[in-house]
Amino acid sequence: MTRVKIRAQEQQVSMNEFLTRLARAATDPSKASAPIEEIRSRLRLAGLLSDFHVPDEEPPDEEAFNAARKRAGQGTPLSKLVTENR
Repeated sequence: MTRVKIRAQEQQVSMNEFLTRLARAATDPSKASAPIEEIRSRLRLAGLLSDFHVPDEEPPDEEAFNAARKRAGQGTPLSKLVTENR
């Protein structure tokens, strides 16, 4: 609490005003430092943003990756399926 008091004194405001400003800055999306952070904050406040963690996994070896890429390029092109109404 001492640090809060010091920071409030530095800004020449009461501790209550300092904490109010701090809470507003932490919860107000328009106070975000970048537009994308503002969007994320708004979505998070609306309950529409799911924070997820991508597990640390080893990337596939280059040979497996290239084989999968080659297989992905085979088959019927989407444009043909569309023109044939399939």
